[in-house]
Amino acid sequence: MDVDGLNAGYAQSLLEEYLENPEGVPSEWRALFESGDRELLAALPGLARLLETLRDGSNGQMAPPPPPAHAPAPTPTAAPPDETLLAAVAAGVSLVKAHRMHGHLAAHLDPLGSEPPGDPALEPERLVPPLTAELQSRVPARILRTYVPGETLREALPALREVYCGTSAYELEHISDHEERVWLRQAIESGRYRTALSADEKKLLLARLTDVEGMERYLRRAFLGQKQFSIEGLDVMVPMLDETIELAAEGGAHEVVIGMAHRGRLNVLAHTIGRPYETILREFEGERTLDAVSADPEGGTGDVKYHLGAEGTRSTKSGQITVTLAANPSHLEAVDPVVEGRTRAEQTDRSTRAGRHDARVALPILIHGDASFPGQGIVAETLNLANLVGYTTGGTIHLIANNQVGFTTDPVEGRSTRYSSDLAKGFDVPIVHVNADDAEAAIAAIRLALAFRRLFEKDVVVDLVGYRRFGHNEQDEAAYTQPLMAQKIATHPSVREQFAARLVAEGVVSQEEADRLVSDVEVQLRAAHERLRSSFAQAAPSAVREGHIPHSTGGEVVTAVAAERLRALNRELLEVPEGFTVHPKLLKQLERRLETIESGGIDWGQAEGLAFASLLAEGIPIRLTGQDTERGTFSHRHIALHDVRTGAVYKPIQHLREATAAFEVHNSPLSELAAVGFEYGYSTAAPETLVLWEAQFGDFVNGAQIIVDQFMVSGLSKWRQTSRLTLLLPHGYEGNGPEHSSGRLERFLQLAAQENIRIANVTTAAQYFHLLRRQALDATARPLVVMTPKGLLRLKQASSTLADLAEGSFRPVLDDSGADRERVRRLVLCSGKVYYDVVGDEARAHADTVAVARIEQLYPFPVREAAEVVHGYPRLEEVVWAQEEPQNMGAWRAIRHRLEEALPEGVPLRYVGRPWRASPSEGYPTAHLREQDRIVKAALR
Repeated sequence: MDVDGLNAGYAQSLLEEYLENPEGVPSEWRALFESGDRELLAALPGLARLLETLRDGSNGQMAPPPPPAHAPAPTPTAAPPDETLLAAVAAGVSLVKAHRMHGHLAAHLDPLGSEPPGDPALEPERLVPPLTAELQSRVPARILRTYVPGETLREALPALREVYCGTSAYELEHISDHEERVWLRQAIESGRYRTALSADEKKLLLARLTDVEGMERYLRRAFLGQKQFSIEGLDVMVPMLDETIELAAEGGAHEVVIGMAHRGRLNVLAHTIGRPYETILREFEGERTLDAVSADPEGGTGDVKYHLGAEGTRSTKSGQITVTLAANPSHLEAVDPVVEGRTRAEQTDRSTRAGRHDARVALPILIHGDASFPGQGIVAETLNLANLVGYTTGGTIHLIANNQVGFTTDPVEGRSTRYSSDLAKGFDVPIVHVNADDAEAAIAAIRLALAFRRLFEKDVVVDLVGYRRFGHNEQDEAAYTQPLMAQKIATHPSVREQFAARLVAEGVVSQEEADRLVSDVEVQLRAAHERLRSSFAQAAPSAVREGHIPHSTGGEVVTAVAAERLRALNRELLEVPEGFTVHPKLLKQLERRLETIESGGIDWGQAEGLAFASLLAEGIPIRLTGQDTERGTFSHRHIALHDVRTGAVYKPIQHLREATAAFEVHNSPLSELAAVGFEYGYSTAAPETLVLWEAQFGDFVNGAQIIVDQFMVSGLSKWRQTSRLTLLLPHGYEGNGPEHSSGRLERFLQLAAQENIRIANVTTAAQYFHLLRRQALDATARPLVVMTPKGLLRLKQASSTLADLAEGSFRPVLDDSGADRERVRRLVLCSGKVYYDVVGDEARAHADTVAVARIEQLYPFPVREAAEVVHGYPRLEEVVWAQEEPQNMGAWRAIRHRLEEALPEGVPLRYVGRPWRASPSEGYPTAHLREQDRIVKAALR
């Protein structure tokens, strides 16, 4: 670089930045600073003065600040600069940087003793110049901007190695925020959160580790061969959770929500949640005899013991705190967004219009597997929610339970990255690795994580590197596939044994005290087991009974709203602040709603807005999210208005004068699995709230199938977990190809049983209005799946009147009001948009012996109402079920038997629709129109 005419002030500022962060300056300047170039020294006197300070032995004091850029450059000192020392400073900066960036490669993280790979950049003698002990002694530590103790590099280097290359390691230099990076460096290097435990704290930690190990060993002996998914090898995870809960309470949290898979779950239930040993032992006894468990008299299935959720209250130094463990299926990471949604609900004050969110109120903890964290896409989807306005929970503590193997799969076969945690780097998340055999380091990692979360309200990953002592489960032989690892584990002392030996050596406890802790745990468990066995003899055996989980209280749900209130709400929904400019084209559409409220023609968007507004006025909170939901995929909703001049956003529905509850509306990220899981979790924690998620197109819900299967439709039966989650799935065949026609109605009908969900395919704006209100007001919460329309959103025939909203109610079946019942010979039954295709066809005018009725609620199937419609046609000769979907899709196969039960004797039932297909619809508009016309003609003739 040409240094002639160099701006000394600018160059000096670059030097300061270089000393703070070498990567933060342009590469050519970095090379120049590290070169010891004489011309640079002459042009940049501040650098020469820095060398003079170093040479004169100034005990590490920083060089004086550079002169202002406009000041004349002072004459360089006569003494020649020490170029070797300048290069040593540069090498020292590189060494510090290497420890911060690559120290983890030399850290001793594996309890089983594998040698870390290391990195050449961490070796002083391999730098240029080689940093000998003499050179290290001449480089002041403060020049290097480190925070470890020591006046010189030579004194600071051992501490730096201990911090970054010990049993803990850190990855933070990928973080883009400068303030976060600097805070983490200071916190880590100063040891602020790694203060030694007191003698009493060490005793408590030993007792806790003894509880953890003792329970696992007792279960294995008492229930030989039964699955328990032991925590052993990661025992310190329970004390880490203890510390997390204590610090969360100290930070103002009222609840901690935990999500985890099976590994260690029973121990967490007992020692973190506080479930009595008897309840866990009962689950094990239940595998031997049904008398040990209570059969669900209402037909619920229950679930295996290591999937069950629980809730408990713990006492901390800061007061009582609720700890919840979310129920979780075997889809290992599926619970992640559910926990986030539940936490968000706990953090949100829904009792006011503002819906204030306070992240301090609840803390989410996600315990991941080391194979599933990089392997399951839902983890990335959930991480992506972390900093989004509508989804943030103020930082999640991610704890990777890293046993260095996934079932039987080695890491090199399970991921393409060095660490299982590497995914988190893409989301600017700091990562702490810690050896699970260093219990005190593990506690320190949690303290650092909680401090970072409290200050920056962001996620942290703690990678707890341990092992798995007994294979994937207690029926598995790990030595079949990992023989060398299994051999090491067999002779490796547990973390409790190591910690006890250390405390005995330190004189903190005696060997007798340590042994007594072990025997005390054994006595507690044996006594709990005996009490449980005694209770079996006193209880009469219970029998499994078939039954339905009650789907309704039987009480009437009033969904009509007084006309005057609807008029007032309609006006408010169109009000904007003075000076706010709505898009002129949209303004005309919205103003038309002032007319339709009186003259008729209330469309889908208007009816929905009135339903939401009326619920808010009645104190019902609402959360609406989804893909482009604020506007609506089909530009029909427009809950959020955008000023065309300023870009400002205004949501009239959040400013209703009568509203006494919160209305949240957010465009979701382009995610289905995590987004639906989040809303499910929110809905379970906020049962009074109408929670809705809308797909951009109905078939997009395919991406959330795990949440639908494992939580939404089965959670009630497995876990007695209710939800009011409502899915809005645009559905209807309009020539847009296979991927934008079907909401996969058949899948929901296949999953429907025991009144677990509600499924509707409504055809008028008023029906949608009453359906939404019924869903919010019904005392019995159930998930609702709505096949919402596309073309019907503005179809005049599908619109409604004010009277329909003010005086009507939801009707599960709509009969043909214009049919001549004495003349009708054929009854066409259908659901959804196809109704308008049938009645709108030119052939309908000539089919006066045909009636067309609609099934608006498909599940629970309206048996009585359907039978009344069918029997209302005394001369009926046949009934036709017409649908747009292929015969193996849609409603046909699920409701056929119901329809046959409703028919009078001798009246046949015939199917009209697309034949069996592998794909939902045609790919070309012309082919679609031809097939649609065929279906309509076949239904009417």
